[in-house]
This record gives sequence, structure tokens and C-alpha cells, in this order.
Amino acid sequence: MADAKHRQLDDDRAVDPASHPLTTDQGTVVDHTDDSLTAGDRGPTLLEDFHFREKLTRFDHERIPERVVHARGAGAYGYFEPYASCGAFTRAAFLSDPGQRTPVFVRFSTVQGPRGSADTVRDVRGFATKFYTSEGNFDLVGNNFPVFFIQDGIKFPDFVHAVKPEPDNEIPTGASAHDTLWDFVSLQPETLHAIMWLMSDRAIPRSYRMMQGFGVHTFRLIAADGRATFAKFHWKPKLGVHSLVWDEAQECQGRDPDFNRRDLWEAIEAGEYPEYELGVQLIPEDDEFAFDFDLLDPTKIVPEEQVPVQPIGRMVLNRNPENFFAETEQVAFHVGNVVPGIDFTNDPLLQARLFSYLDTQLLRLGGPNFAQLPVNRPLAPVNTNQRDGFHQSRIHRGTSYTENSLGGGCPVVGGAGAAAFTHHAEKVEGAKIRRRSESFQDHHSQAALFWNSMADWEQRHIVEAFRFELGKVGAVMVRERTVQELGKVDHDLAAGVAKGLGLPEPPRSAAGDHKHASPALSQTRLRGPGSIRTRKIAVLVADGVDTAQVTAVRDALAGHGALVEAIAPQDGTVAGADGERHAVDRALPTVASVLYDAVLVPGGGEGNAPVADDGAAIRFVRDAYRHGKAIGAVGGGVRMLAALGLGTADGDGGVRTEHGVVADPATGPVREAFTDAFVEAIAAHRHPERPDGRF
Repeated sequence: MADAKHRQLDDDRAVDPASHPLTTDQGTVVDHTDDSLTAGDRGPTLLEDFHFREKLTRFDHERIPERVVHARGAGAYGYFEPYASCGAFTRAAFLSDPGQRTPVFVRFSTVQGPRGSADTVRDVRGFATKFYTSEGNFDLVGNNFPVFFIQDGIKFPDFVHAVKPEPDNEIPTGASAHDTLWDFVSLQPETLHAIMWLMSDRAIPRSYRMMQGFGVHTFRLIAADGRATFAKFHWKPKLGVHSLVWDEAQECQGRDPDFNRRDLWEAIEAGEYPEYELGVQLIPEDDEFAFDFDLLDPTKIVPEEQVPVQPIGRMVLNRNPENFFAETEQVAFHVGNVVPGIDFTNDPLLQARLFSYLDTQLLRLGGPNFAQLPVNRPLAPVNTNQRDGFHQSRIHRGTSYTENSLGGGCPVVGGAGAAAFTHHAEKVEGAKIRRRSESFQDHHSQAALFWNSMADWEQRHIVEAFRFELGKVGAVMVRERTVQELGKVDHDLAAGVAKGLGLPEPPRSAAGDHKHASPALSQTRLRGPGSIRTRKIAVLVADGVDTAQVTAVRDALAGHGALVEAIAPQDGTVAGADGERHAVDRALPTVASVLYDAVLVPGGGEGNAPVADDGAAIRFVRDAYRHGKAIGAVGGGVRMLAALGLGTADGDGGVRTEHGVVADPATGPVREAFTDAFVEAIAAHRHPERPDGRF
């Protein structure tokens, strides 16, 4: 199947530019492309210069409208394979055979900002997967939050208009901290659950490879016998779920605005293929009303403690796109792209998306033939009566209507028999009304559920995020109204936010009695298997460094799959204490602690760290400490940490670990006990227990 996809793409690629000369669009070889055709050396440009006119015209028309939301994205190809047959609850062919690999294309994205915005803004992340199945394309178009901000799609234009930059000055770019968004939030309490996710660290993922994905809506899975089961889709990353902290996320926007995009690309190029597990929560139709919330409400989750997530398969991303525009930018997702065995529910937001996605692609991609683009083209045979239109690339034969006799009755309707898609026969009745269901009216209990499920440090980050966001809001009444709504979620949350904004603490009686929690929501439960594979470790070196220590630790960490870089005050090489030269990977002025997951400070020949007096190195270590990252020090490097107040040089000479700071004052060969402890500290990702850190 994957080979077929590759062949399909090969058919649409241009010839190898290395083996053919430059031509026009019509195939005419061009002998010169640096100067226009003119009358004399300094004369006017001639209209007959067809190469000039074609080249400029094509350039003038290179851009297509960017997505209104999810404009900034990154994509990758890969495959999906089920663990076992899912035939007990769906007849979807790609979920039936554990030996079958289905090609996929995944696009990750931010929501608010334009294509030129930064990766690490506080925002929802899109997680859209196109499965090229034998029965047609299935698009699982989700986010890294399991809930959305609104319940009914008719409110989507209002929400997007509110979260987009202010209409008068187009500020801010890629951010939600402004008046119109919070005005909308304060007047629409249905947004509160998703807002809690947005104010948490889930809104600033460390990597797309370390980010969960959710289908958001409740779908139906249909078995071969017609039996329907409600389902929620979950993606879980193999590397665990990890986030940035807000301070480093902001600095990343300046140091490397492509931080997440680069991380994904480089991992795949290095053969460290991102892997995710697909899971489903299955709810029998008879249990539709068994919960204290409406199963069709997209602002609600089904707690995993009530309905566990059942793993059904894995996805591996193993190939980067070859052309960003042709693939990542032109890929067209649509929640209405389903296959037999997967069907919809009456979720009003899902129903709106079934209209809106197709409508959007018609504008962005210039007409109805966008499914013929290589990245969108199904592997399943396409045989329709659709004809013509902009960008039609097929040469159709025969008739274009049904019924017909001149074409032999082809294409035959229903010729696939049981393989054809059939909509689930759900009984629907009721008066035509514009009214929200009473079962959709609880807007605070699951926002409180999320808050109650967070660890202390996660709650602290949420309060700080609200303070930052609302601190950017100029309208005092909007701040006050938002705090009042937060008071209905949790009093301590509202009081903490109010204090930071200089507002009066809301009355405790305003808070609901929300005691439930779902431990599965906390990132402390989602750290993964404890691997440091693909983590980036900085080793601070300078002239006089103990190169034996550096080499030993580098080799040990690389053996665990980490990416280790030597960082020095300048590029080139540094002279070791033993006279050996050690290569430098990066210069300190070009990097920062926020781009790494941990830092190691080795010693030197003078009994201290060679970088102990370098201001950039000192800042590097301090930033790593206050961001809760693992810090290792060996030999004289321990003295540097003690001088910075980040540890002590005293001790019995053994390896010491405290709050993710691992120190071994011994000189000479690096001890295995140190590397083991340092690996364990890095695998924890963060160390929020540091008493004097700013994590």
C-alpha cells in the first residue's frame, strides 16, 4: 500500500532538475534567465519576452489563501497498523487486519496565528490525520485538547473573530491575551473548560512528538451487523506528554520561532520516527444517557476512570514532505471524509464542521478538484460522474450521468454490495427550534474537574497564565467578569487570579461544589516510559575542559538515544586540559537553555568549570534551573553550581541528586552512578519541587 502511494506521488513530480535543462511551462529550453529581453543594453523591455512574462506571472500567483485557522502547520507521512482486528465494533477495513499498514499524512498546527507566526505561542494545536485506506480516505481531524470552546457550530465565527487579532490594529499575532477574546469568554461560560486547557501547560507542548491528540467529538463506530457504538478517539505519544514552561516558550519565539517544526523535521531525518498509539473510548448506545453530562457536548470529556481508553493500533511518522506547499499547505482535511464502519453523531459542532471544512477547501484550493492533488488523492479507486471545473486533471471517458445505457450503466450504483457506505439508521424526530438542550447547560463542573485533577505546580501555572492573559486586557469590566466566572469553577483559582490583577476576591459562596477529579488528566501521569531518547543535552565547554569527562558523558547519553551538543563561547574547537582538541557543535551566542532539555557542566584542569566565569554560560545554567530542567555537574563543575547557589560542593564524595541536580565532585573518569542518575533526572523532564526555582 505504501509503495502504491509512493508511485502515485512519483507520477506527479517534475523531472529530476539535475538531469534536465531549465525550460518554460511549455517545455521550451531556456538559454538565459537573469536578464529581460530589451531593445539595446538600456532600452525598454519587450512585450514579446514570453519567458519574462511567464516567470513573473507565475510568481505573482504563487500564493493561495492561507487557512483562516490552523494556518501555521508542519506535516509528515507515515503509516498506521492495528494491534488486532477491531471487527467487534467496526467494519472499517483498515482497522480489521493487524498485518495491514495504512499510509497516513499528519498535519500539526497552531490555531490563532498566520503562517508566519511562531510555533511556541500559547494556543490549541491541531492534530489532523489522513488515512489513505483501501475504502477511501478517512480524516481524523482533531486537536491536542479533548474539548472545544463552543457547543454549537453557529458560534464558531464569533469565537474565531474574538480570538483573532484586534480588528483595528491586527494585534496580537498568534496570541489569545487581548480584550476581544476575554470579552467573549467572560460572556460565554461554555468556553471555560477549554479555557482551562488553554491556560495549562498543554497549550505549549515541548514537541509535536510529545503531544496528545483527540478527535474531540463523539463518533459512531458501526459493526458488520449494523450495531453502533459511540466512540472517542485518542492519540498518545510514545515519548510521553511533555510541555514547555511559559517563560521558555516566550524566549523560544525569539531564539527559534520554528522550534516545534524543526524538532519534528530533524527527528524524522535522523531516523527517530515519532510514534503514537491510537485508542478509543467505547460506549454502548444503551449507555448514551448514563453520564451526568451530554455525550454529544463537545465541551465535555468522558473521564478515563469511567470509560478506559482501549489501545487499538499505532502510527509511525517516517517521512518528511518533499515540498511544503504541494503537500503540507495543500493537504485538505474534512471531518466528512469517513469510510464504512465510521459514522457521525448529532453533536451540533460536528454537524457544522461537516459543512464548513468542504466549503473552506473550495475557496482555498480554487474549486472542487482539490482531491486530485497528490497529497489528497485516495488510494482507493475513484469513479464518479463529477466533471470539469477549475484544475481538472483527469481525462474522463464515457457518460457522466446515472442512469445510463450508452455507458453500459457505469459507474454502477451499489455495485460494491456490502462494502458500500451506509449511514446509520438513527431515528430522528422533533419540532424545528433554535434552542440549546438543557443537557448542555452545565458549564462549570468539568472545568472544575480539570482544575481538581492538576498537581500543585500545574495549578500554579494555570493561575499565572490567567494573570498574564488578563493582565493584557485593558477593559477592567472584562477582567472582573472573567474572575467572577472562575469563581464558579473554584474559589482558590479565582482568588489567585484576582490577587494578581488587583481585583477583589470573589465570595466563596459563588463557587460550585465541584469535588470530582480525573488523575489521568495530569501530566504527572503522562510522562511516558522514562526514556531520554531524542532529548537534547547541552554540554558547556571551554579551553581547559576535561575532555575525557566530556567524551565519557557524551558517549553514555548518546547510548541512551539522547542528542548531545558541545556548547562553547565560540565556534570551532576548544583545547582540553590534556592538550586534546574537542569539537564545538554550537557557540553560546547562537543558542540558549530554552532550546535544550538538560545541561551538563564538566570540570577542568584548574579544579573548576572552565565556563565558570562566562556570563552566557552562567545564564544558561540559571535558566535551566529555574525552568525545572535536569542539571548535571562533574568534577570542578560542581563548584560552579555551588557558587551559583544551585547546589553544594560539600559532601562525602559520592554522587548526589537533589531536585534534578545531579553532582559528582570526583575528578577523573565519570562514574556509572552519575550517568545513571543524570539519565533518570532527564527522563523526568521537569523538577517542579525546586524550592527556589521559578518553574
